[in-house]
Amino acid sequence: MLMKFTKMHGLGNDFVVIDAVTQNVSVTASMARRLSDRKTGIGCDQVLVVEPPSDPHIDFNYRIFNSDGAEVEQCGNGARCLARFVHDRRLTGKNPIVVKTSNRVMQLAVEDKKMVAVDMGIPELEPENIPFEANEKALVYAIDVDGQSYDIAAVSMGNPHAVLNVDNVENAPVAELGAKIEAHSRFPNRVNVGFMQIVSRNEIKLRVFERGVGETEACGSGACAAAVAALQQGLVDSPVTMQLTRGSLKIDWQGEGQELIMTGPTATVFHGRIRI
Repeated sequence: MLMKFTKMHGLGNDFVVIDAVTQNVSVTASMARRLSDRKTGIGCDQVLVVEPPSDPHIDFNYRIFNSDGAEVEQCGNGARCLARFVHDRRLTGKNPIVVKTSNRVMQLAVEDKKMVAVDMGIPELEPENIPFEANEKALVYAIDVDGQSYDIAAVSMGNPHAVLNVDNVENAPVAELGAKIEAHSRFPNRVNVGFMQIVSRNEIKLRVFERGVGETEACGSGACAAAVAALQQGLVDSPVTMQLTRGSLKIDWQGEGQELIMTGPTATVFHGRIRI
């Protein structure tokens, strides 16, 4: 069987997007690994699948597979690409649309040909719900890695994030330290790791080591988590411009208990078919 797909990216964070609404396909972990492989497959950070709604109050189900085949709960850049995909492919005439991941419902609005705004929901700061092992909620937590202590913020945007404040993201040990924190025992489901540099009261530079992927050029949920961490610590003011390797995202959050809005660009790279 030949399966149609679309290659997309959000600021360099790239995806293979699969329409499981008009195609009779079922994506598995092994298929996701094959599609993600940059040498023998199509190549991407994540595989995104749009499916018919499982609930009458939503428009689509939205599934996300990392390149290692693990199905995960959230991907902000992917959500923007998904909105653009269903809009361009005329799978719906609605705008905004409502999609459901494995653990939350999100509203996505196509603002123009490039920009998409995503209501990422209410950030989760309670350790047990992230999940993160801690005795009580705090703005920052000390975490031990190879005998050295690092201060991190812990946030869930539907998926878990650890955020470190660094002096300069250019020389931050993203690959080495990111991998160790990702697998830290205090994060039972592993964690995405953000390294943020405060530039001004409204600007942050960010690099992210994504769980099950490694460093990516952009991470939407990671940008949201970093903004939440910086705002909670009083380091910046909302809205925040998050500078990533290939461009920027705008994050607007008015504080604990409030929904967070992320706005940024999307791009379609090419369409194709692959035998499955």
